[in-house]
Amino acid sequence: MTYRSETSDIPAIVLNDGQVMPKLGFGVYKVVGDEAVGTIHTALELGYRSIDTASFYGNEEEVGRAIAESGLPRDEVFVTTKLWNADQGYDAAMRAFDTSLKRLGLDYLDLFLIHWPVPSADLYVDTFRALQALKRQGRVVSIGVSNFKKAHLERVMAETGETPAVNQVELHPYYAQAELRAFHAQHGIVTEAWSPLGRGTEFNDSVIIGLAAKYERTPAQIILRWHMQLGNVAIPKSMTPSRMAENLAVFDFELTGREMTQIAAIDKDGRQGGDPDTFAMDAPV
Repeated sequence: MTYRSETSDIPAIVLNDGQVMPKLGFGVYKVVGDEAVGTIHTALELGYRSIDTASFYGNEEEVGRAIAESGLPRDEVFVTTKLWNADQGYDAAMRAFDTSLKRLGLDYLDLFLIHWPVPSADLYVDTFRALQALKRQGRVVSIGVSNFKKAHLERVMAETGETPAVNQVELHPYYAQAELRAFHAQHGIVTEAWSPLGRGTEFNDSVIIGLAAKYERTPAQIILRWHMQLGNVAIPKSMTPSRMAENLAVFDFELTGREMTQIAAIDKDGRQGGDPDTFAMDAPV
């Protein structure tokens, strides 16, 4: 079974394996316990159809519970989870996937990602081979990576013979990753942005404020619209229902080419998260 995009008002993007994925999803990092269940319930009620979690987040059970309680058919919700660093390596990855799927209470996963490359461990290629096996078994529809740089992607592609469907990376106007996005486009890899709003750091930028005033939108809506027009998938997180709804309301206006260029000009290589080249096995995100 694969995700049925025609049941949602959120536009979808086609992955290189033919599956479709909502362009705007809901991230659940640091959303835990009963609060997570309630928040995901709200997200699904508002119209979100893509939920992004990870083993590291400690909320896979809550995600699965919220989806089950929503009453939505399984093929109307696109579910992503990620393999944590300590579970890299072929056999460990297979076991970790079983654990994640059990926590989620699902029969299959729409998208499974390697959370970080951790090049110091030199296991990400073997780990990707495990993801390929899971895909062949029909337990995962699409496979990809997260926080991979160009060199990591090139090695995976060369040594496994498969191009990841998605690379989920930190990406926002102050850290736009133009070079990496160009590489993705060249090879048919979908760019998915985590921290797409830059943790709010760009909300006070004069360019963003000016565009928000012009279109009578929030700064967050301007930034998410920028993502949509770049062709990114974005997974904003909010626990406030009004903001969750606002984040969905970005498909009824369009930025001009000049305005997209203005936003591109505020990029300052402002990474906020870890460096994929040095991120250690036990490091916090």
